[in-house]
Amino acid sequence: MFDLSKNHFELFGLPVGFIIDGAALAERYRDLQRVAHPDRYASGTEQEQRLSLQQTTRINEAYETLKNPVLRAQYLLSLHGIDMQAEKETTRDTAFLMEQLQLREELEQLRHADDPQAALDELMERISAMIKKQVAQMAIQFEDPTPTNLAAAREAVRKMQFLNKLLSEAESLEAELEETR
Repeated sequence: MFDLSKNHFELFGLPVGFIIDGAALAERYRDLQRVAHPDRYASGTEQEQRLSLQQTTRINEAYETLKNPVLRAQYLLSLHGIDMQAEKETTRDTAFLMEQLQLREELEQLRHADDPQAALDELMERISAMIKKQVAQMAIQFEDPTPTNLAAAREAVRKMQFLNKLLSEAESLEAELEETR
């Protein structure tokens, strides 16, 4: 069984940092699931079954956190003593907020474009590029976790939340457009 007091990185045998090896994460996830999965303890004691369920839940939570750049960044910030209240925090970058408003307007107007799918594809590529830029910045900021860099990483997380929501809305529109074909 596993030591549930380990942080997510330790649980997966990975170095604490923003940049992770996705293949190693996935492989370790499968290994941990094989050992802790409740099916292995179906004939075990009630305590073994409960412990297996707790461990599986913890493994799943850690995996989901580490594979998602925003969740991983928030977790790293928490390891550095910075507790983000994601729903309550927003960026203070007014230029970024204005850009988000423009992108949202563009997304709304796509329905009436001559070729909505092509326009949506182009918008989604731009949003994805913005996300990649934020991820790259966070990777640099977490390499040297000074108070200034951690504050910048926190701001990047706030921006990523906007971008991920916008991308999700674009994906919803894409599904809607595909249904009407």
